[in-house]
Amino acid sequence: MSLPNNISFHPNTFLLVGIPGMEAIHTWISIPFCLIYLTALLGNFSILFIIRTDSNLHEPMYFFLCMLSVADLILSTTAMPKILSIFWFHDREIYFEACLVQVFLIHSLCSMASGFILAMAFDRYVAICNPLRHSIILTHRVIQNVGLAIIFRGVVLFCPQPFMLWWLPYCRTMSSLTPTTRICRTYSLTAAFLTGGLDFILILCSYVVILYTVFHLPSKAARLKTLGTCGSHVCVILVAYTPAFFSFLTHRFGHHVAPHIHIFVANIYVLVPPMVNPMIYGIRTKRIRERYLQVLTSHKF
Repeated sequence: MSLPNNISFHPNTFLLVGIPGMEAIHTWISIPFCLIYLTALLGNFSILFIIRTDSNLHEPMYFFLCMLSVADLILSTTAMPKILSIFWFHDREIYFEACLVQVFLIHSLCSMASGFILAMAFDRYVAICNPLRHSIILTHRVIQNVGLAIIFRGVVLFCPQPFMLWWLPYCRTMSSLTPTTRICRTYSLTAAFLTGGLDFILILCSYVVILYTVFHLPSKAARLKTLGTCGSHVCVILVAYTPAFFSFLTHRFGHHVAPHIHIFVANIYVLVPPMVNPMIYGIRTKRIRERYLQVLTSHKF
């Protein structure tokens, strides 16, 4: 039985449209999406394997990198299989409960990834501004507690979101505008600020202090060497936060932007950082690069 658009009901399933207006080339679009996913899997598993098997890399920076890789693996796997099933098999239906779980996982994992990037910034801050106390401050126990706190924050902040979406009244085509909807929007903005927004501010503050310390070093060679140790992390920050802020601003203020642009931006935000992060550390970090080449050479011969 069909329902008018203004009558509220509780949906059993949603129909995902893929990329509207581009249905005819979904199969071709799936090729780069699939390559991105496979590259993310290979890169992050390689990072985990290299750090796990090389005791020389058992340092705070690389432990936090492992945590980031695990979050990236789960994040990309949460979204990509369903995307590919839409492109390849036209499997557009998703159960309402599965949709809520996916929403929770994507937002909580993005929060965790942001937290791990912040932890890596703190590691760089301590290593550069207080190097003699680095091993005393960032002990294995502290690293473990920081990781657990970041996971706890991601779960607690975004755990209410599925329940709030469950309680929303839905119309035939969209959720109706009610006081509950306004509460959800306020909650979403607050949670976004307490994770990505606050993390980004703290990262900027840490790098202001780092740059102040670096430019007061006595020699140019020391300044360049110290800045070089931050290069990989700065690239990861740009890769993570640039599409995140662009996606947020597009959804909040880009009301006249075409739907397929919204979808592409959202996919970039979720899928590109897990692919690029291992590349950045594999190329720019000498110790990881040398270990990776050593593993390839040993298997070759």
